[in-house]
This record gives sequence, C-alpha cells and structure tokens, in this order.
Amino acid sequence: MTVLNQLYASGGNQIVHDTLEITDGVVTHYLTNGWDDITARLETGATVTFIACGMALALPAKNADGTQDLKFALSNITGEISAYIQTVLREKRKCNLVYRPYLESDLEAPAEPPYRFEVKGGQWTATQVDITAGYFNLLETGWPRRVYNLIDFPMLRYIA
Repeated sequence: MTVLNQLYASGGNQIVHDTLEITDGVVTHYLTNGWDDITARLETGATVTFIACGMALALPAKNADGTQDLKFALSNITGEISAYIQTVLREKRKCNLVYRPYLESDLEAPAEPPYRFEVKGGQWTATQVDITAGYFNLLETGWPRRVYNLIDFPMLRYIA
C-alpha cells in the first residue's frame, strides 16, 4: 500500500501537494498547486522550488483504451507558461511533463513514483492554459518499428 493510499484510507489531515515539471530539454518549469511555493527534493536527489499557481489536474484512468491522457489547466495570470507552451507547440518540439505528489510532512521525496507524460497539445486563453499530455502514444506509433532498408540491410538488394 502506498503512502497516499494509507493517507486516503485513514482520513488523515495532511495536505498533498500536486507538482508538475514541464520541460523541453532546454527550459524547465516547476509548478505546484496552491498559494505558497514549496521546496522539495526530486527522486534524483536534486532540490528544486516549485512555484505556486492555480492548477487543476485530472489524472488518466489506468485502462487499455489507448487514450490515457492527463488533462490539466494552469492559471495564466503572468502569461509565462502560455507563451512557453505556444512556442513549444508552434515549433513542434518534444515537451515532457512529470507529475509528482508530495505530502506536506515529507518534502524529501515524492509520495509515490512520478508519472511521466509527453505533451500532445494545448490551447490557451487570456486567463488559462489547457494542456493534454499522455503516456506512450500507441495510436501514432509506426509499425513495423524497424524499417528494413538498403543502408542497414544491404543484402535486401539480392532478394528476387
């Protein structure tokens, strides 16, 4: 049983801090839901500060339908995240998202293993950024995975 399952089962009075890490490999944003910034340790051992913002999360269901998407909305009061997401989507760069829940009493490690997603799309308004991210995108994966060509397999030239 995970720490969060124990907390939910016991009806404890601790606060669960939902955190997001949004990165494209160059720029990384650390965000948390709430009014106060928190400083927490990642599973890698690095200590980072998660910036407080308004956030709404809907974690995906664990099923086999092929569309396990995380949908979340962020406050866009400063416009920083909206500009970042607009740039990433416009330039078709790969953008990853990591969701980590922390307990208020233990910010030394996430309460459960992080969820890793790839950003699929998004839209924005003057006050809000809506982003859709998902696990491995099976529906847009090419098959067969390995493409046989003459560069990698020169003997194909001799097949009649």
